[in-house]
Amino acid sequence: MSERKRFVFKVGTSTLTYSTGKVNLRRMQSLVRTLADLHNSGCEIALVTSGAISVGAGKLGLKERPNTTQGRQAVACVGQCELMFMYDKFFGEFGCTVGQLLITKSDVENEERRTNLVNAFENLFLYGAIPIINENDSVAVDEIVYGDNDNLSAQVAKLIAADKLIILTDTDGLFDKNPTEHADAKLLPVVEEITDEVLALAGGSGSNRGTGGMVTKLAAAKEATAQGIDTYVLNGETPDDIYRLVDGHQIGTHFCAKE
Repeated sequence: MSERKRFVFKVGTSTLTYSTGKVNLRRMQSLVRTLADLHNSGCEIALVTSGAISVGAGKLGLKERPNTTQGRQAVACVGQCELMFMYDKFFGEFGCTVGQLLITKSDVENEERRTNLVNAFENLFLYGAIPIINENDSVAVDEIVYGDNDNLSAQVAKLIAADKLIILTDTDGLFDKNPTEHADAKLLPVVEEITDEVLALAGGSGSNRGTGGMVTKLAAAKEATAQGIDTYVLNGETPDDIYRLVDGHQIGTHFCAKE
């Protein structure tokens, strides 16, 4: 860790929360402690976080996510406040300052807004802060959002020219077959190229609390690796595994950057 590194981490709803929609505080604190420690070692950290809608629903006592756009927007308003409150509290306990960025697709696609975003990121890093990014769910409609934070994390990694994109999820990585259905499923430790055959291994969508699944993670990995960014998908249940990955050990699935 003698050289400064710039990492984008993405954490999904299923990693951050329980099935009740309430935040898994122990895991969140463990994740924050690990990222804060990496930051203290000289790394530049950006965190793309999901969870606003699920946390908002839990905060409001709803049994499930609203099924209307307007309902999800309102719930996201509540959940985003709760998420940032907890991130600010936990990172603050470890001496780190955070800043919030809520992004839509149009912010990245519009040249002027994209330049403003890059400038904001670079100055946050300059000032020693950790950017925490989410889609702007409170104004989200299909035309202006990416729809999943896996894709958003790849866009952020490209914007800031990250060295690595690390996607934390509720599985150990990409398997050669569905591990929930096949006991002999094997983890693929390294994927040199994301071919159609690799994409076919992704299966269906994610949990009922999230919007993604392995399909969106492979799409994000394909986007990032095409820009020369090594991408990793690993289980977020044990955030200490991040240390092992950063130190060069094989954890999860490594999607190799294209030269």
